Amino acid sequence: MIYFNYFTNPCQPDKGRVSCIFVQSKTIWQIIKEQKVDMTMPVLCLVNGTPLLRKDWENAVVDNSVVCLITLPLGGGGGGSNPLKTVLTVALLVATVYTGGAVGAAYGAIWGGVAAAGVSMVGGILINTFVPTPKPALNGMTSAGYSQSPTYSLQVQGNEARLGNPIPVIYGRHLIYPDFASQPYYRYIDNEQYVYQLHCIGQGEYDVEQIRIEDTPISSFEEITCAVIRPGEHNSLFDEDVVTSAEVAGQELLKGTICGSFILNPAETMITKIEIDVAFQRGCYYANDSGGLSVKTISWKIEARAIDDGDAPLGEWYTLGNESITEANHNAMYKTYAYEVPAGRYELRATRIDDKDTSSRSGHEIRWVSAKGFVVSAKDYGNVTMLAIVMRATDNLSQRSSRMVNCIITRKLRTWSPVSGWSPSAEATQSIAWALADILKAGYGANLADKAIDLEALYRLDQTWTARGDTFNAVYDSKLTVYEALSRTAKAGRAIAFIQGGIVRFVRDEPKTIPVALFGPRNIVKNSLSIQYIMPSEDTADSVCVEYFSEKTWKTSEVTGSFAGSTSDKTATVELFGCTNKEQALREATYMALANRYRRRIVSFTTELEGLVPSYGDLIAITHDMAKWGQGGEILKQDGLKLSLSEPVVFVDGLSHYLALRKKDGSLAGPYGVLPTENAAEVLLTEMPEIEILTDTNSERTHFAFGTADKWSVLARVTGIRPRSTNVEITAVIEDNRVHAS
Repeated sequence: MIYFNYFTNPCQPDKGRVSCIFVQSKTIWQIIKEQKVDMTMPVLCLVNGTPLLRKDWENAVVDNSVVCLITLPLGGGGGGSNPLKTVLTVALLVATVYTGGAVGAAYGAIWGGVAAAGVSMVGGILINTFVPTPKPALNGMTSAGYSQSPTYSLQVQGNEARLGNPIPVIYGRHLIYPDFASQPYYRYIDNEQYVYQLHCIGQGEYDVEQIRIEDTPISSFEEITCAVIRPGEHNSLFDEDVVTSAEVAGQELLKGTICGSFILNPAETMITKIEIDVAFQRGCYYANDSGGLSVKTISWKIEARAIDDGDAPLGEWYTLGNESITEANHNAMYKTYAYEVPAGRYELRATRIDDKDTSSRSGHEIRWVSAKGFVVSAKDYGNVTMLAIVMRATDNLSQRSSRMVNCIITRKLRTWSPVSGWSPSAEATQSIAWALADILKAGYGANLADKAIDLEALYRLDQTWTARGDTFNAVYDSKLTVYEALSRTAKAGRAIAFIQGGIVRFVRDEPKTIPVALFGPRNIVKNSLSIQYIMPSEDTADSVCVEYFSEKTWKTSEVTGSFAGSTSDKTATVELFGCTNKEQALREATYMALANRYRRRIVSFTTELEGLVPSYGDLIAITHDMAKWGQGGEILKQDGLKLSLSEPVVFVDGLSHYLALRKKDGSLAGPYGVLPTENAAEVLLTEMPEIEILTDTNSERTHFAFGTADKWSVLARVTGIRPRSTNVEITAVIEDNRVHAS
């Protein structure tokens, strides 16, 4: 009998595997022909875990052998490379933890990151060997030294134009003060000032729950008109691409004196409309002898000249407009005059035509307040949501409050399911999973295809996070790497992202009860097992204070998590980016405190190819006599329920004993109850195992782990897997289910 496995994709063994059993003896070439193995690619043949050269593929395979054919990526052993080493390399697992701590050497680099286990926090030392502890002052800061996020700044918030900074990406529900997409400009209509603002909410599509001026809903202001501009839509309220001359700043116009010339629009731009704002700050009147006001007239002229990109004139000055007003009004007056012009670049100048009456009884002054040019542009902002606002200046709206526009918005994202795939349209969501997917798929993120993302894992995690009420609500408005964004987002859900076989995968720190692999003296390389203890000190924190951005106050708040038995007053303070819910923050604070208390034993060892069975975060069982983690060995013989063992085992009176068995694929079966016999190297099973026990010398025998209910092995969570020539080095943290109490 031959057990055959054909792996078409070693990066995803479960999805790319063909398995069958041959009753009759066959050669490798016969198997290849019958199973239609693709030989156009490099193929590795393993018989009972040992590579078999092609010159031996014509020999019949020994009975009860396990034959594995593996299609190798990237050419496998071409060019003289070691094909076995190539298989190990594609299974490399890496995960991120921050630098420092006693067990830093147990971890490897990830995406340019560095290794570590502990981070010194305010008030104490905090350790988490599975999910990296958030850095202090994480909110809005980046490791690359970019500008601080205005959303999480302690300074007074408001609207501003952040030239050269990234367009914000927002996930979940959040309060934001949207940046100016273009500089606001002003216009006067019927002697009332209007301000025109175009804000950028962020990349992607959003559900706008509320628009406010400071704390007041915008609906309370009759003088404000606004419109949300979705991706692909256009601004219908006003022309937003407007340039304002910096040189025109309230100069008084006088007869015989030319004010200017001032270049209006920058090089390589074209304008088709010019607006001139003038102010009569003392009004326009004459105080007559009877105590009333008589009319006065003020006249002026605006001229323009086309110029090229080098500022050289393209023609002569010509008059845009000869304007005048005649009023008997002592109040300040403001007016805007608009002129259509051929598309081009222009410079302007102005002068007064009539003489100014300088008597104290007259208001006869004119000032040139501003000059604006309307630029010809495509007006296509791509996949960005904008907010257009027109405000009329009143007693309700000051210049300061007009720059305090804020919105409560929720990001819209597409979701995925294994049944229907991606949803046809985006929907408002606070999901951690689909924020992670967007970071990886979007053009402003990693721009990855679906096949490079473990979407099934995200789908499963989304169900877990939804049931727990875990959400991610954050604003990314500062420059940072894709992995930094992934790491921050996943931490809100107690998870981590890592790369395995070219696919971005995710694992959450949650209870696991079934080990995926068994390691013992028979498959741990001699003298390779080491155990490191992270001993607590007087600075070790006993509780964790999590700072989060409250969804109720939209300000930084904090909550402290601890556990029964805490005796120290040492508290570590961390910021949990993206957390806005107090209950979620308390759960994560308690989790960090428990992980800091109960996960302080790191084990590492070297094994062979079975080291590729587990993945990052998987639960494994380790048995070893050195650490008194049960007893291990091989099954030499099976006689019904009686098993002959390679090593004698010791039963303790009054306790139940168990035997766990390793399957052919390296995973674990059992444990099964066992009873002693007269022979110390024999045990009697209380039930027949569901697996085939291998005892033949032609194949690797079935391994066992023996002990009492809680001591037949120790359970550990994998935190690192590294290829070492033809072996694999595994690092794991000893599991303690008390960590998952929250």
